Amino acid sequence: MSSPADFELDPGVAKLLKRNADGLVPAIAQSEQGEVLMLAWMDDHALAHTLATRKGTYYSRSRQDYWIKGQTSGHTQEVLGVRLDCDGDTILITVRQEGAACHTGDRTCFDSRDLLGGAF
Repeated sequence: MSSPADFELDPGVAKLLKRNADGLVPAIAQSEQGEVLMLAWMDDHALAHTLATRKGTYYSRSRQDYWIKGQTSGHTQEVLGVRLDCDGDTILITVRQEGAACHTGDRTCFDSRDLLGGAF
């Protein structure tokens, strides 16, 4: 079975990316309806794997390893579109999300209180 590390990013795409010091780019996953679901990190291999398989594939900074969304939870992401922002330093992924996107079990990682909304 292949690993995301086995995938190579197209050099033309790689040239467009502006990575942080760790070689990572933030990736925002949004639903087909435009709902922001989560933010994760990608390196070139994770992005290449995502593009090739159409499965949301990310790099865990804490575990220093790849993870494919839903591989253990069953809450998968079918990738419908991938865009770069104008600076090439953020990836926007449109997904068909099955189940929760957040590791807490919530549909989105952004369900918490609005910081402008008052008391905590």
